[in-house]
Amino acid sequence: MASLVEYEDSDSDPDPDLQSAPHPHLELYEDQPLIMSSSSSSSSSAAAAAASVSGCRKRAPPLPAGVRPYVPKRQRVSSAAALTPDTPHTPHTPHTPPPAGARLLSEVSERVRPFLALKPGRVELPRRVQCLLQAHQGPVNTLQWSPVEHLSHLLLSASMDNTCKVWDGVGGGRSLRTYSAHRGAVRDACWLPCGRRLLSGSFDGTTALTDVETGQTVTQMDNGFKVTCVAPRPSDPEVFLSGGFSSEVKAWDARCRKVLRVYKAPVQQTLDVLFVSGGREFVSSTDSVSRDSAERTLIAWDFQTTAKLSNQIFHERYTCPSLSAHPLDASFIAQTNGGYIALFSAQRPYRMNKRRRYEGHKVEGFAVHCGFSADGSVLVSGSSTGSVHFYDYQSSRTLMTLDAHEHACVCAVLHPVLPAVTATCDWTGEIKIWT
Repeated sequence: MASLVEYEDSDSDPDPDLQSAPHPHLELYEDQPLIMSSSSSSSSSAAAAAASVSGCRKRAPPLPAGVRPYVPKRQRVSSAAALTPDTPHTPHTPHTPPPAGARLLSEVSERVRPFLALKPGRVELPRRVQCLLQAHQGPVNTLQWSPVEHLSHLLLSASMDNTCKVWDGVGGGRSLRTYSAHRGAVRDACWLPCGRRLLSGSFDGTTALTDVETGQTVTQMDNGFKVTCVAPRPSDPEVFLSGGFSSEVKAWDARCRKVLRVYKAPVQQTLDVLFVSGGREFVSSTDSVSRDSAERTLIAWDFQTTAKLSNQIFHERYTCPSLSAHPLDASFIAQTNGGYIALFSAQRPYRMNKRRRYEGHKVEGFAVHCGFSADGSVLVSGSSTGSVHFYDYQSSRTLMTLDAHEHACVCAVLHPVLPAVTATCDWTGEIKIWT
């Protein structure tokens, strides 16, 4: 036990033999607890040497120039992982500013902000052109304002030039972003209710979900036929319908990219699809115009069971290129190639209202769209003559006819918040904003 006392006092009274013995390794690795031993030394002298080294480590002199202490590999790796971007070991990455107009994709427009807190009043009709948009290289098939009120300045367009675009439709008409998710003409596109994603269908046979801000394709599905119409389900927007040059309408789940249900009818093409009754049922419009076509022109389906609920809806031999639901009433309208818009009940048995017919425009084979104002009091339709027609929903009388384009006007949409603001497009790719 006397030896232990001597070792504890080694710091204050080191062994003269150890001080006089040369230790070249200790000069290079003074911070390491090395123990020098030889075959002739006793265990007590080795312990004394360790105690002496420990004492030297506590009062380590500065290292000679050019000599670095040994650092274990594990410690070097952990130190490198802990480095921050501000350290000189990591190159500084300059901040890349967002593209011009990116802020408008997620923030409210100053033009729309004053109207958000106001109660909707009487619908006003446009009188003059505010701006002309010419960026598409092909015909524009459809237009739609964003369904989110504080983002309603955003206008979506789908074109035969294989792209979709989102515009600042109320602030000068600047193109904010172009989306190229398809390799073929984009026949139909729409916003999801959240206003952050787009659903589109193309002649390349695919449907795609696209993120509005990043422009990245979230998911894409191959339908096996040219897609002419898409419709998200109101109760579950990740589930949607797609139809086109096929006898089938498919229900997809974008989350798993799988077909949930298939609805088959003895037709060659589906022109449009429309959900009714909160998404429990839907109506499909077909190109059937042969004998007994009244049994297949408009078909009502049960979404869950794929059963036909009614195929005796429209009894006239005209195809219906587009369908639109009333925002408040349980009814929907169908654009017909007979040069008028027909009104139907959205509840079984989906009877047509024979006392109301909205006529005065022409279709002549174009896929002319029709729709409603936000309160449902005004109905608007394009025309193959290039004009835009506004009708009173209750009386079906013509409120105004606007000479909008020189070529066929295939779509016209009223703004959901701003009074009198209307967007129109024609078959040459021209888009106009009216006020």
